[in-house]
Amino acid sequence: MSDDPIEIEFDNQEVNNALLQLAKKCENLRPLMKNIAGIFANSTEENFKEQGRPNKWVDLAESTKKQRLKKRKWPGQILQVEGMLASSVNTYYDNDSTVIGSNLPYAAIHQLGGKAGKNKSANIPARPYLNLTEDDYKEILQETQKYLKDQ
Repeated sequence: MSDDPIEIEFDNQEVNNALLQLAKKCENLRPLMKNIAGIFANSTEENFKEQGRPNKWVDLAESTKKQRLKKRKWPGQILQVEGMLASSVNTYYDNDSTVIGSNLPYAAIHQLGGKAGKNKSANIPARPYLNLTEDDYKEILQETQKYLKDQ
């Protein structure tokens, strides 16, 4: 895997339009961006808890379950052998943006899927843990509209 950052953009025109209106009216967006960062963080925690939302993640391969069983790490949750990935997710916000992500080298392969392991022989299915649901988008929109009203 490359050390280059991976960007995932959420394409929701209603949220984008509301944010553009807000940008025209406001100079200090930091409080709103902080609230959106909280929505991102809560959503990600729920994704790990429910093992995928709205669609469940692809189950682990039987060989992975056997390996985990030998190490007394199974039964357990997908993507949470030690909990390092979930605990590595953090948010950043400033006046203009909100970002969520992980700096772990294997974070991207779990989000996007792909080939991994010795000789890239293992096919890792995408298990998007940085995924917003329609309810999350609605909550972001509500926060944005509330912030617009208060300006």
